[in-house]
Amino acid sequence: MDTQTDIAAYLGVTASFTGRRWVGPGVELERQAEALTQATRLPMALCAVLARRQVAAEGVDDYLAPSLRALLPDPLLMRDMDVAADRLLAALKAREKIAVFADYDVDGGTSAALVLTWLRAMGHDATLYIPDRIDEGYGPNEPAMEALAREHTLIICVDCGTLSHGPIAAAVGADVVVVDHHLGSETLPPALAVVNPNRQDESGDLGHLCAAGVVFLLLVEANRRLRGSGLQTPDLMSYLDLVALATVADVAPLIGVNRAFVRQGLKVMAKRGRPGLVALSDVGRIDSAPTPYHLGFVLGPRVNAGGRIGAADLGARLLSTNDPMEAQRIAARLDQLNDERRAIEAAVREEAMAQAEARGMDGPLVWAAAEGWHPGVIGIVAARLKEATNRPAVVIALDGGEGKGSGRSVAGVDLGAAIQRLASEGLLIKGGGHRMAAGLTLAQDQLEPAMARLGELLARQGAGVGGAGDLRVDGLLMPGAATVELIESLEQAGPFGQAAPAPRFAFPSMMILDARKIGTNHLKLRFGEPAGPALEAIAFGAYDGPLGPALERRGPGRVHLAGKVEVNSWGGRNRVQLRLDDAASA
Repeated sequence: MDTQTDIAAYLGVTASFTGRRWVGPGVELERQAEALTQATRLPMALCAVLARRQVAAEGVDDYLAPSLRALLPDPLLMRDMDVAADRLLAALKAREKIAVFADYDVDGGTSAALVLTWLRAMGHDATLYIPDRIDEGYGPNEPAMEALAREHTLIICVDCGTLSHGPIAAAVGADVVVVDHHLGSETLPPALAVVNPNRQDESGDLGHLCAAGVVFLLLVEANRRLRGSGLQTPDLMSYLDLVALATVADVAPLIGVNRAFVRQGLKVMAKRGRPGLVALSDVGRIDSAPTPYHLGFVLGPRVNAGGRIGAADLGARLLSTNDPMEAQRIAARLDQLNDERRAIEAAVREEAMAQAEARGMDGPLVWAAAEGWHPGVIGIVAARLKEATNRPAVVIALDGGEGKGSGRSVAGVDLGAAIQRLASEGLLIKGGGHRMAAGLTLAQDQLEPAMARLGELLARQGAGVGGAGDLRVDGLLMPGAATVELIESLEQAGPFGQAAPAPRFAFPSMMILDARKIGTNHLKLRFGEPAGPALEAIAFGAYDGPLGPALERRGPGRVHLAGKVEVNSWGGRNRVQLRLDDAASA
C-alpha cells in the first residue's frame, strides 16, 4: 500500500511539458524511509523504495533476497491440484497420448513449453495445439476439442479453459485438466480438474500468479509425488527462465513468490541454456545480463508476434525446442513478424488515439473501435491508450457486425471482473480475463451500450478519479550522486514491474548542456552544471508527444527532469544514464 500524499505538487510542478502533475512522497513516507536508513544503514534512496513497499526494518534482509525456499507456496493450497497431478502422472505411467492446448500469448506459450519440456525430460512427447487468433479466437473451441479428444486421452489446457464450458464438454472420451489464472465464473466447466487461483471458490491468496506460475506449481507437485515413489525428476530450477518471462510479459504483479520467480529466472536465463531464448536474445541484440526490461520489451513482444500476426504456435515451439538451428529459424521469423507488427500497430494506434481524444479521455474508460483494425494489435494499442491517460482502455476491431476487443487496466481497477459482469448481463457475446487485462466479443449494435455500462462499472471501482497525467516521483537526486553503486543498491529492491515500479527520481533545476534528436522519434541529452557533474539522458518516443520538441528548443532556462536511473553498458564501459519520463520548467 502506498502512503504518499498529493497535498502539494512535487517541486511545484502542476503542469509539466507533457501536461502532468508531479506527485512526491508524503511526510509519513519520508519519515519511514529515514527510520529504515537509521536502522539498516542502507542508502536513503533504497530505503525510500522499501518504505513505499511497506517493508519493516526486520523484514528488509528477506525482502532484498527473495528465495523460492521461503516464498514458494504449497501447490496443494489450490483446489484440484491433487487431482491434476495424479492424472498427469497416470497418463505418463500408462504412456497415454497427451495434448497441450494453450493460449497464443507469452503466458500461454511459456506454460505450454513448461509442460512439453517436463514431459520430454520424462521420456514422453505431447501434441501442441494453439488456436489461430483470428480464425478460432481465444481459448478452447468445440471443433478443436472434439478433434483432440478423438486422438488423445488427456488434454491439458494452459492459460485458458476456465470459462470454456461448451468446448470442454465437447471433448468426449478425453479427460481435460485446466491450469489457468483467468477469473472464473460461478460455475466451473466440466473438466476433471480446474487448477486456478482465481476460481470463485479460492481464497485469492495466490491470485497474483500468471498461468506459467500455476503450471510450475503443478510440476512441483508432480515431482514431489514422483520422488515419494523413489523416482528421479527433472530439475525445475532450470525452468524458471520461462516462468520469469511469463510473469513479466503477462504484467503479473511482482509481489510474493513472483519476485523470486523473476529474480531466480533471470539468473537461469543469463546461463543461456535454453536454445529458444538464446536465439531470441541474439536477434533482439541483448548483449548484457537479462533484466525485466528485456523480458517485457525485447523478448515478450517477439514471442507474442507469432500469435498476433503470424503462426500462433511459433512462440511455444521456440521456447520448447532443444534444437539450436530450429530455434534460430523460428527466432528470425518472430523478429520479422515483430517488425511487421510494429508498423500495423502504429497505424491503428494513431487512429485509436484520435478517436479517443474526440470522444474524451477524462472519464473512467477510454475506448476506440473501427472496421479494418488488425485484431492482433488491439491489445498493444489498448495498453498505449492506458499509458497515455492513466485510465482503463479498450480497443475493438469490428468485422462483419461483430467486434473483438482487448482491454488493459490500471492499478486498483479490476477490468476482468467488470468484463465478466458485462457478459453476465448479456451485453457481450463472451468476455473474461484478469485484473489488468481482458478480452471481449460483442455484437456491433451493442457497442455503445456495452461501453457505457463498462464505464459505469469501472467508475464504481474508482477509475478516472486520478489526474490523467499524475507522475509519481520517489525523491530527489543530483547528477553526482547517480552512480553505478547507487543503481546496484537500488536493484536489490527489484525486480521492478507491475505493482513494484522502478524508483523515479527528480533532478531539480538542471541546465540542458546538449539536446538532439536521434532516430525517428527519440531524444538524447546531457544535463547538469557546466563545470560540475553531468549525466546523459534518453527519452524514447519523446517526439511522439511534446517532450522532445520542448527540450530540444529549450533556451538557457533551467528545468526539472524526472526519470529512472540505469546503467548503460556500451563498448565494455558502464555509464549511468537517466531514462527520461518528463520535464518541467524550474
